[in-house]
Amino acid sequence: MFTDPLFLFSLVGILGCLFIWIKSNVTEATFNSHIEDNLSSISTFFFIAMVMSIFYKSGDLGVILFIAVIICFVVFFIGLFFKNEVITKATRGTLIPLFIIFVLRSFVYEPYQIPSSSMLPGLKIGDFILVNKYDYGLKIDRLSRPIVELNDPDYGDVVVFVPPHNPVPYIKRLIGKPGDSIKYINKKIYVNDELVVKDYEFTNEESVIRRYKYPSGQIQEVEEVETIKFYSEKLDNRSYMTRNSMDRNKNYPQQWTVPADHYFVMGDNRDNSNDSRQDVGFVPRNHFFGKADYIWMTWECWTCLPNFDRAGKIN
Repeated sequence: MFTDPLFLFSLVGILGCLFIWIKSNVTEATFNSHIEDNLSSISTFFFIAMVMSIFYKSGDLGVILFIAVIICFVVFFIGLFFKNEVITKATRGTLIPLFIIFVLRSFVYEPYQIPSSSMLPGLKIGDFILVNKYDYGLKIDRLSRPIVELNDPDYGDVVVFVPPHNPVPYIKRLIGKPGDSIKYINKKIYVNDELVVKDYEFTNEESVIRRYKYPSGQIQEVEEVETIKFYSEKLDNRSYMTRNSMDRNKNYPQQWTVPADHYFVMGDNRDNSNDSRQDVGFVPRNHFFGKADYIWMTWECWTCLPNFDRAGKIN
């Protein structure tokens, strides 16, 4: 994020506008309203550019909020030093809500929207959840070691993390800890050679659209019926529902040994999840930034009305 030219350009632009505003207020008896209007328009342009940079590069908003709070503090004390009431009043009005938002989002709960179907049936696309930011330790940067060490991720936790290969946050269930031996055989999980118990619940027939690419290069979408079995799985006193497709991913037995300071994660939608079995790989300890605690709202599409039917604690 800090090496992105657009982000650096917008940051320098915002700081430049702020410097001109402070200098004008300190050195002029009355601030030129024409200058203020222009600065407001220019800084808005730089702010939009920064938001675009954060969005495209999946930047860490917590770090941005921290920088913003520091800048506000500095400007506020500049106003106190020069006894400039305009600067102190304007900065105080921004600093207090910004500081509250920073503390709540960085150290208490962060909102997150479920982006994929990998955690079905428990979590579905459109669920808005609250990520517990304090259980695994207090930190500002998602990829840093906690400033204050608290608990380590535990078996069965629904964890939110940033994978090593991609800056986008993922959400999965924690299956293995450092040093564990993980086996996946015939859609069953073994942790340190002990079978993770799962009890059959029910079966559904679901219609799915699959894409097939022919030798000619033509891609065709075909509607097929898929048999889905649902299980109640129990891992270290945590119970949750999983979803298995009987017609997909009939793989050879797989086995992994989790390296030190890393963890093994899987989606509850076992045959439709990119997790530690594939590209995600093992997750380093400092890449965890929270545990999914609650669903607080579901909003499935832009034209749909938000609802709170699924609100509650996440298993």
